[in-house]
Amino acid sequence: MTTAPRLDHIGIVAHDLAAAAAQYEQLGFRLTPLARQSGPLAPGGAVVPWGSANRCAMLGAGYIELLGIVERGLYDNDLGRFLARYQGIHILALGIDDAEAELARLRAAGFAIAGIRPMQRPAGGGIARFQRLPIPEAQEGRIQLIRHETPELLWRPELTAHPNRAAGLIEAVLCVADLEAAAERFRRLAGVAPERGGGAATFPLAGARLVLCEAPALPAFVPGATPPTLPWFAGFTLATDDGNEAVRRLLAERGIDHAEAEGRLAVPPDCAAGAACVFAAERQASSPAGTGDASIGI
Repeated sequence: MTTAPRLDHIGIVAHDLAAAAAQYEQLGFRLTPLARQSGPLAPGGAVVPWGSANRCAMLGAGYIELLGIVERGLYDNDLGRFLARYQGIHILALGIDDAEAELARLRAAGFAIAGIRPMQRPAGGGIARFQRLPIPEAQEGRIQLIRHETPELLWRPELTAHPNRAAGLIEAVLCVADLEAAAERFRRLAGVAPERGGGAATFPLAGARLVLCEAPALPAFVPGATPPTLPWFAGFTLATDDGNEAVRRLLAERGIDHAEAEGRLAVPPDCAAGAACVFAAERQASSPAGTGDASIGI
Protein backbone atom coordinates (compact mmCIF):
# COMPACT_ATOMS: atom_id res chain seq x y z
CA MET A 1 0.00 0.00 0.00
CA THR A 2 1.41 3.40 -0.91
CA THR A 3 1.80 6.10 1.71
CA ALA A 4 1.99 9.31 -0.29
CA PRO A 5 5.80 9.56 -0.48
CA ARG A 6 5.93 12.37 -3.07
CA LEU A 7 5.67 16.15 -2.85
CA ASP A 8 3.28 16.58 -5.76
CA HIS A 9 2.62 20.33 -5.67
CA ILE A 10 1.98 23.44 -3.66
CA GLY A 11 -0.88 25.83 -4.42
CA ILE A 12 -0.43 29.60 -4.10
CA VAL A 13 -3.73 31.48 -3.82
CA ALA A 14 -3.56 35.06 -5.11
CA HIS A 15 -5.89 38.04 -4.89
CA ASP A 16 -5.10 38.76 -8.55
CA LEU A 17 -4.18 35.68 -10.57
CA ALA A 18 -2.91 37.71 -13.52
CA ALA A 19 -0.58 39.73 -11.29
CA ALA A 20 0.73 36.61 -9.58
CA ALA A 21 1.36 34.97 -12.95
CA ALA A 22 3.27 38.05 -14.09
CA GLN A 23 5.50 37.83 -11.00
CA TYR A 24 6.31 34.18 -11.66
CA GLU A 25 7.02 34.82 -15.31
CA GLN A 26 9.42 37.55 -14.19
CA LEU A 27 11.08 34.93 -11.95
CA GLY A 28 11.77 32.86 -15.04
CA PHE A 29 8.95 30.33 -15.03
CA ARG A 30 7.10 29.17 -18.13
CA LEU A 31 3.44 28.93 -17.09
CA THR A 32 0.58 26.88 -18.48
CA PRO A 33 -2.34 28.76 -20.09
CA LEU A 34 -5.19 29.88 -17.86
CA ALA A 35 -7.42 26.90 -17.06
CA ARG A 36 -10.88 27.11 -15.49
CA GLN A 37 -11.57 24.43 -12.90
CA SER A 38 -14.67 22.27 -12.68
CA GLY A 39 -15.96 19.26 -10.80
CA PRO A 40 -18.85 17.93 -8.72
CA LEU A 41 -19.82 19.89 -5.62
CA ALA A 42 -20.59 16.70 -3.69
CA PRO A 43 -19.41 13.09 -4.00
CA GLY A 44 -21.19 11.49 -6.98
CA GLY A 45 -22.59 14.79 -8.25
CA ALA A 46 -22.52 16.21 -11.74
CA VAL A 47 -19.48 18.10 -13.01
CA VAL A 48 -20.16 21.85 -12.95
CA PRO A 49 -17.97 24.88 -13.75
CA TRP A 50 -16.25 26.62 -10.83
CA GLY A 51 -15.34 30.26 -10.40
CA SER A 52 -11.66 29.45 -9.86
CA ALA A 53 -8.83 29.02 -12.33
CA ASN A 54 -5.12 28.30 -12.29
CA ARG A 55 -1.83 28.58 -14.10
CA CYS A 56 1.01 26.20 -13.30
CA ALA A 57 4.77 25.98 -13.46
CA MET A 58 5.33 22.31 -14.29
CA LEU A 59 8.69 20.95 -13.15
CA GLY A 60 10.60 17.78 -13.80
CA ALA A 61 9.43 16.71 -10.34
CA GLY A 62 6.28 18.31 -8.95
CA TYR A 63 4.84 21.70 -9.82
CA ILE A 64 3.75 25.10 -8.54
CA GLU A 65 0.08 25.98 -8.92
CA LEU A 66 -1.11 29.60 -8.96
CA LEU A 67 -4.83 30.00 -8.28
CA GLY A 68 -7.35 32.81 -8.21
CA ILE A 69 -11.06 33.59 -8.45
CA VAL A 70 -11.97 34.60 -12.00
CA GLU A 71 -15.78 34.58 -11.82
CA ARG A 72 -17.63 35.69 -8.74
CA GLY A 73 -20.88 33.97 -7.82
CA LEU A 74 -19.75 30.46 -8.68
CA TYR A 75 -18.18 27.96 -6.30
CA ASP A 76 -14.75 29.42 -5.60
CA ASN A 77 -12.98 26.22 -4.49
CA ASP A 78 -12.60 27.81 -1.01
CA LEU A 79 -10.16 30.39 -2.37
CA GLY A 80 -12.10 33.28 -0.81
CA ARG A 81 -11.81 31.68 2.61
CA PHE A 82 -8.09 31.17 2.13
CA LEU A 83 -7.52 34.75 0.98
CA ALA A 84 -9.30 36.07 4.07
CA ARG A 85 -6.29 34.72 5.99
CA TYR A 86 -3.44 35.73 3.66
CA GLN A 87 -2.18 35.59 0.08
CA GLY A 88 0.28 32.77 -0.42
CA ILE A 89 0.52 28.99 -0.13
CA HIS A 90 -2.69 27.37 1.07
CA ILE A 91 -2.52 24.02 -0.72
CA LEU A 92 -0.18 21.10 -0.15
CA ALA A 93 -0.65 17.93 -2.20
CA LEU A 94 1.17 14.65 -1.69
CA GLY A 95 1.23 12.31 -4.66
CA ILE A 96 -0.28 8.82 -4.53
CA ASP A 97 -0.72 5.90 -6.91
CA ASP A 98 -3.83 4.19 -5.50
CA ALA A 99 -6.63 6.45 -4.25
CA GLU A 100 -8.84 3.62 -2.99
CA ALA A 101 -6.02 2.11 -0.92
CA GLU A 102 -5.07 5.50 0.50
CA LEU A 103 -8.70 6.26 1.37
CA ALA A 104 -8.84 3.08 3.44
CA ARG A 105 -5.51 3.87 5.10
CA LEU A 106 -6.51 7.42 6.00
CA ARG A 107 -9.84 6.29 7.44
CA ALA A 108 -8.00 3.69 9.53
CA ALA A 109 -5.68 6.47 10.71
CA GLY A 110 -8.66 8.44 12.02
CA PHE A 111 -9.40 10.89 9.18
CA ALA A 112 -13.12 11.28 8.45
CA ILE A 113 -12.89 11.46 4.66
CA ALA A 114 -16.20 11.19 2.82
CA GLY A 115 -14.71 9.74 -0.34
CA ILE A 116 -12.59 10.38 -3.39
CA ARG A 117 -13.19 13.85 -4.86
CA PRO A 118 -12.68 14.10 -8.63
CA MET A 119 -11.62 17.31 -10.32
CA GLN A 120 -10.82 18.23 -13.91
CA ARG A 121 -9.56 21.12 -16.02
CA PRO A 122 -8.43 21.71 -19.61
CA ALA A 123 -4.78 20.87 -20.27
CA GLY A 124 -2.63 19.90 -23.25
CA GLY A 125 -5.50 19.80 -25.71
CA GLY A 126 -7.52 17.47 -23.48
CA ILE A 127 -9.06 17.27 -20.03
CA ALA A 128 -6.71 16.64 -17.11
CA ARG A 129 -8.39 14.52 -14.45
CA PHE A 130 -7.47 14.06 -10.82
CA GLN A 131 -8.57 11.96 -7.87
CA ARG A 132 -8.26 13.91 -4.62
CA LEU A 133 -8.44 12.96 -0.96
CA PRO A 134 -8.73 16.30 0.87
CA ILE A 135 -8.29 16.18 4.64
CA PRO A 136 -11.48 17.68 6.13
CA GLU A 137 -11.18 20.87 8.18
CA ALA A 138 -7.38 20.99 7.98
CA GLN A 139 -6.39 24.14 9.83
CA GLU A 140 -3.32 24.57 7.61
CA GLY A 141 -5.38 25.04 4.43
CA ARG A 142 -6.15 22.43 1.78
CA ILE A 143 -4.05 19.41 2.63
CA GLN A 144 -4.70 16.53 0.29
CA LEU A 145 -3.47 13.40 -1.38
CA ILE A 146 -3.77 13.38 -5.15
CA ARG A 147 -3.60 10.88 -7.98
CA HIS A 148 -3.08 12.12 -11.52
CA GLU A 149 -5.18 10.16 -13.99
CA THR A 150 -3.75 12.00 -17.02
CA PRO A 151 -0.15 12.99 -16.17
CA GLU A 152 0.82 13.02 -19.84
CA LEU A 153 -1.34 16.11 -20.36
CA LEU A 154 0.51 18.06 -17.65
CA TRP A 155 4.18 17.04 -17.74
CA ARG A 156 5.03 17.92 -21.32
CA PRO A 157 8.60 18.77 -22.39
CA GLU A 158 7.71 22.23 -23.64
CA LEU A 159 6.27 23.11 -20.22
CA THR A 160 9.02 21.75 -17.97
CA ALA A 161 11.88 23.74 -19.58
CA HIS A 162 12.11 27.05 -17.71
CA PRO A 163 14.41 30.03 -18.35
CA ASN A 164 15.43 29.91 -14.66
CA ARG A 165 16.36 26.21 -15.01
CA ALA A 166 14.12 25.13 -12.12
CA ALA A 167 14.00 21.34 -12.21
CA GLY A 168 12.06 20.10 -9.20
CA LEU A 169 10.04 21.00 -6.12
CA ILE A 170 12.14 19.73 -3.21
CA GLU A 171 10.80 21.41 -0.07
CA ALA A 172 7.79 23.11 1.51
CA VAL A 173 8.01 24.88 4.89
CA LEU A 174 5.00 25.14 7.20
CA CYS A 175 5.14 27.26 10.36
CA VAL A 176 2.76 26.04 13.09
CA ALA A 177 1.68 27.01 16.59
CA ASP A 178 1.88 23.51 18.10
CA LEU A 179 4.65 21.44 16.55
CA GLU A 180 3.85 18.21 18.39
CA ALA A 181 0.19 18.18 17.41
CA ALA A 182 0.89 19.14 13.79
CA ALA A 183 3.68 16.57 13.44
CA GLU A 184 1.38 13.81 14.67
CA ARG A 185 -1.37 14.77 12.18
CA PHE A 186 1.09 14.83 9.29
CA ARG A 187 2.60 11.53 10.40
CA ARG A 188 -0.82 9.93 10.06
CA LEU A 189 -1.44 11.73 6.79
CA ALA A 190 1.84 10.86 5.06
CA GLY A 191 2.35 7.45 6.64
CA VAL A 192 5.98 8.26 7.45
CA ALA A 193 7.64 9.38 10.68
CA PRO A 194 9.42 12.76 10.76
CA GLU A 195 13.03 13.41 11.59
CA ARG A 196 13.38 15.72 14.59
CA GLY A 197 15.95 18.41 15.27
CA GLY A 198 16.57 22.15 15.11
CA GLY A 199 13.09 22.91 16.44
CA ALA A 200 11.47 21.22 13.47
CA ALA A 201 9.83 18.02 12.29
CA THR A 202 11.03 17.09 8.80
CA PHE A 203 9.15 14.51 6.77
CA PRO A 204 11.33 12.73 4.19
CA LEU A 205 9.54 12.29 0.88
CA ALA A 206 10.79 10.87 -2.41
CA GLY A 207 13.41 13.38 -3.50
CA ALA A 208 11.90 16.10 -1.32
CA ARG A 209 10.90 17.00 2.21
CA LEU A 210 8.17 18.73 4.18
CA VAL A 211 9.37 20.87 7.09
CA LEU A 212 7.13 21.77 10.03
CA CYS A 213 8.48 24.27 12.55
CA GLU A 214 7.31 26.69 15.20
CA ALA A 215 7.88 30.44 14.75
CA PRO A 216 11.13 30.64 16.79
CA ALA A 217 12.74 28.05 14.48
CA LEU A 218 11.48 29.58 11.20
CA PRO A 219 14.59 31.75 10.55
CA ALA A 220 16.67 28.58 10.13
CA PHE A 221 14.51 27.61 7.16
CA VAL A 222 13.12 30.87 5.76
CA PRO A 223 15.26 33.69 7.20
CA GLY A 224 13.58 37.06 7.48
CA ALA A 225 10.04 35.77 6.97
CA THR A 226 7.44 36.94 9.51
CA PRO A 227 4.27 34.85 9.95
CA PRO A 228 1.13 36.94 9.37
CA THR A 229 -0.80 34.26 11.26
CA LEU A 230 -0.41 30.62 12.27
CA PRO A 231 -0.42 28.12 10.73
CA TRP A 232 1.37 29.63 7.71
CA PHE A 233 3.12 28.10 4.72
CA ALA A 234 6.22 30.28 4.63
CA GLY A 235 7.78 29.15 1.37
CA PHE A 236 9.20 26.46 -0.85
CA THR A 237 12.51 25.38 -2.40
CA LEU A 238 13.28 24.37 -5.97
CA ALA A 239 16.30 22.52 -7.29
CA THR A 240 17.96 23.96 -10.39
CA ASP A 241 19.99 21.91 -12.82
CA ASP A 242 22.74 24.48 -13.52
CA GLY A 243 23.98 25.52 -10.07
CA ASN A 244 21.61 28.54 -10.05
CA GLU A 245 23.54 30.27 -12.84
CA ALA A 246 20.51 31.09 -14.99
CA VAL A 247 18.26 32.30 -12.17
CA ARG A 248 21.06 34.34 -10.60
CA ARG A 249 21.64 36.12 -13.91
CA LEU A 250 17.93 36.54 -14.60
CA LEU A 251 17.14 38.09 -11.20
CA ALA A 252 20.06 40.48 -11.45
CA GLU A 253 19.13 41.60 -14.96
CA ARG A 254 15.51 42.20 -13.98
CA GLY A 255 16.33 43.92 -10.67
CA ILE A 256 14.31 41.45 -8.58
CA ASP A 257 15.01 41.51 -4.85
CA HIS A 258 16.87 38.40 -3.68
CA ALA A 259 19.60 37.19 -1.35
CA GLU A 260 22.16 34.43 -1.77
CA ALA A 261 24.34 32.33 0.51
CA GLU A 262 26.08 28.98 0.05
CA GLY A 263 24.29 27.94 -3.10
CA ARG A 264 20.78 28.93 -2.02
CA LEU A 265 19.14 31.94 -3.60
CA ALA A 266 16.01 33.35 -1.94
CA VAL A 267 13.29 35.59 -3.36
CA PRO A 268 11.11 37.22 -0.67
CA PRO A 269 7.35 36.65 -0.41
CA ASP A 270 6.51 40.13 -1.75
CA CYS A 271 8.11 39.19 -5.08
CA ALA A 272 6.48 35.74 -5.32
CA ALA A 273 2.77 36.18 -4.52
CA GLY A 274 3.19 35.78 -0.77
CA ALA A 275 5.54 32.77 -0.62
CA ALA A 276 9.31 32.82 -0.20
CA CYS A 277 10.78 31.12 -3.28
CA VAL A 278 14.22 29.58 -2.77
CA PHE A 279 16.39 28.17 -5.55
CA ALA A 280 19.02 25.58 -4.63
CA ALA A 281 21.84 24.16 -6.70
CA GLU A 282 20.84 20.57 -7.47
CA ARG A 283 23.85 19.08 -5.75
CA GLN A 284 22.68 20.74 -2.51
CA ALA A 285 19.02 19.91 -2.86
CA SER A 286 19.02 17.53 0.12
CA SER A 287 20.90 19.89 2.47
CA PRO A 288 18.60 21.46 5.08
CA ALA A 289 18.66 25.25 5.08
CA GLY A 290 20.25 26.46 8.27
CA THR A 291 22.31 23.28 8.81
CA GLY A 292 25.51 23.88 6.98
CA ASP A 293 24.28 26.64 4.68
CA ALA A 294 24.78 30.25 5.70
CA SER A 295 21.56 32.15 6.49
CA ILE A 296 19.82 33.90 3.63
CA GLY A 297 18.05 37.01 4.82
CA ILE A 298 14.95 37.91 2.85
